[in-house]
Amino acid sequence: MRRLLAALSALLLTFASAPVADAAETPWFVNSVGNATQVISVVGVGPTTAKVDVWERTAAGWNPIGVGIPAHIGSSGMAQEIREGSMKTPMGVFTLDFAFGTETNPGGGLPYVQVGPDHWWDGDVDSPTYNTMQVCRRAECPFATEGTGTENLQIPQYAHAVVMGVNKARVPGAGSAFFLHSTDGGATAGCVAIDDAALVKIIRWLRPGALIAVSK
Repeated sequence: MRRLLAALSALLLTFASAPVADAAETPWFVNSVGNATQVISVVGVGPTTAKVDVWERTAAGWNPIGVGIPAHIGSSGMAQEIREGSMKTPMGVFTLDFAFGTETNPGGGLPYVQVGPDHWWDGDVDSPTYNTMQVCRRAECPFATEGTGTENLQIPQYAHAVVMGVNKARVPGAGSAFFLHSTDGGATAGCVAIDDAALVKIIRWLRPGALIAVSK
């Protein structure tokens, strides 16, 4: 399955060096992204699956430069409002703040953090650092690392990942740890997951100000 996804992504994700004449289209998110010039569109196609299209705005308009990339979403689907542990992918338009992964930086315009065994995403709703990346040894972390939404980031699914700006106000219980990350072939806990090779191409293309738009 992973080989099939990689093959599909290699065929479908092609970044053009220049806009193609007559290729400009009007994407569904056009009225929701302001002046953004890079948008990753995620549209649900099944209970736990979606398709990802990569869009770039030029002087000629919006151009799809990567289309039909298979994706997995939350095991409970999508929703406008989510809560910690809902297993749903949030719908809306979100920033793409920085990238991270267990692998080395593939390049690109976003800040990148290579993570190891002491990197966590704090999902403890009682923690003052809720919904942020933290670095600490498990026994020394000032937040709960078990029995909460906290995640250790040294896992295969985070070979590469991009942080989605969901719940940036860090409202306790309003959700944490939403990423565009490498897929393991199954539904997620609320993230969007695609083939790692396609994700690396996207990370290399991304620049500050890029957005991700998620809808059914």
